Amino acid sequence: MTNMHRTRKPKPPFNEQQQKSPGIEKKMKVAPLYKAPQYKAAGKLIGKRALITGGDSGIGRAVALLYAREGASVAITYLPVERTDAEETKIEIEELGGQCHLISGDLSKEAFCKKAVNETIKKLGGIDILVSNAAHQMRKDDISEITAEEFDKTFKTNVYAYFHLAKAAVPHMKPGSSIIVTSSETSTRAPEQLLDYSSTKGAINTFTKSLAQMLVKKGIRVNAVAPGPVWTPLNVADEGTKKSKVRQFGANQPIGRPAQPEEIAPAYVFLASEADSSYISGIVLPQMGAEPI
Repeated sequence: MTNMHRTRKPKPPFNEQQQKSPGIEKKMKVAPLYKAPQYKAAGKLIGKRALITGGDSGIGRAVALLYAREGASVAITYLPVERTDAEETKIEIEELGGQCHLISGDLSKEAFCKKAVNETIKKLGGIDILVSNAAHQMRKDDISEITAEEFDKTFKTNVYAYFHLAKAAVPHMKPGSSIIVTSSETSTRAPEQLLDYSSTKGAINTFTKSLAQMLVKKGIRVNAVAPGPVWTPLNVADEGTKKSKVRQFGANQPIGRPAQPEEIAPAYVFLASEADSSYISGIVLPQMGAEPI
């Protein structure tokens, strides 16, 4: 059974494909796996209220579904162009008997970050878990190709949004609450084509460790998850990635393939659950397919 489970995960080579940013999961030729059929829920998040950015697809979608299965009500943010994916996530959560509120907007704008938190509190009755997951990525071969606008967009989506969301959420969070952010293996690997993106992930790691110390006296834990390559729309929508590279995405990992969102999402349950991680704050948890740290 274990071998069957391993072999069913999609492995490279994939069909050649590319989309315009930000990418739509519904249009991917090989659909990411996010339903986690082997996962056994245990009511770890009953009564919790969670805001998940980028919850329409990829890792965010998988996290939203697991949170709902664990008893949490969720709100997810998405860009207007991602509405089809967001609505599908909402339908799946409601079919589980859960509650899912959709919030459309651009996280690179401070006003929207504040709106997302306030709307979550209004619709769900509070906020206990913040998952800052949405990200922007665009590979470039040379620093001369990175415009100031592109650099700003990457930092504002990946780092500034994390700051604005946390700043807005913390005053409403009670002891036992949790903030979780999506980092990346690129924060330490620093690939040359991802100069701005990997820099944001490095900033996220340090921000997380500092914020964890700042909030420990409030009883709020802050942690990061740092995946290796994960099969999501972010990758097929990176206009700096050649179709041939998408075809081999994740092949260089020791495990021989990229992670599926359903394999990454349980870590977000672990870090949100007081039953599992009440003594853990300020960590960056790697999930890199056997690649050494």
